Order: sequence, then C-alpha cells, then structure tokens
Amino acid sequence: MTTWTVADMAELGHRHAQLEAERKLDELMDTLCAEPVYEFHPMALTFRGGEATRRYYEQFIRDFMSRIQGYDLLDEWVNEHSVAQEYDIHVEIGGHVETLRTVGILLVDRASITTGDPRLGGERIYGSERLVRQFAGAMVEELEPL
Repeated sequence: MTTWTVADMAELGHRHAQLEAERKLDELMDTLCAEPVYEFHPMALTFRGGEATRRYYEQFIRDFMSRIQGYDLLDEWVNEHSVAQEYDIHVEIGGHVETLRTVGILLVDRASITTGDPRLGGERIYGSERLVRQFAGAMVEELEPL
C-alpha cells in the first residue's frame, strides 16, 4: 500500500470499535498488530504484547461489556494516524448504573501500512482511576508504569 488516508484510518478504527461492540474477539484481534501497546492516562500505566492484549479483551468483553447499559459517543476526531473517540459509558457497578467518561485514541501501526496490511498499534485510554479499574479488571495489578 503506497498511500494511507484519513478515510482509511477512519475505516480501520470504526471496524475495530464495531468488532469490540459485537464481542467478536478473534476478528477484533485481527485489527491489531502482533505487539500492540495499551496506555492508561493519567495513571501512566501500560501493558504490551499480543498475549496480554487478548487477555485484556477476553476479560473486558466478559466482565465489563456484560454490564454496559448503554453509551453515548460524544465526539470523534480522525487523522491519518489515529481515531479518537469520547464516550460516556453507562455501566452497572455494585447494583447501580454509573456513567464513566473516556477518550480512547486508536493508533495505526505505521510499519504495517508499508506492508500493505494496516493494523492498529494499540490505544491510549484516558479516564478516571475508577474507569481504568473497570476496564482492566483483575489485570489492573499487572499494569506497568509508563
């Protein structure tokens, strides 16, 4: 692939988000490079690699998404290197519905563009400590400092 456009990035980011919403783990993993990097801000924590990413999404789908009562996409920004989405997620926590706000930035793996098989290189997730603990579940103890 010789060119990579904003429209290409938007399509990849939207496909990833749709597969996540549909809880299609294998197809979701196919949107990612072999060694993605996930960062959680402002806590400045991270995890890396395909195996950790699969475990993250397995528990995210099983333990977090099953409690989502709804969500609102508040805004979205796209350029040729990333898709940023701001959400309010309404989730059941301890018998009550809470709204957690997050901004997730999906980043393209630039090396994969040159091979003609564009993939995401990971995500930067911005939100409260409560949100990160809900997203990461038991994996929160495995997160490393940036």
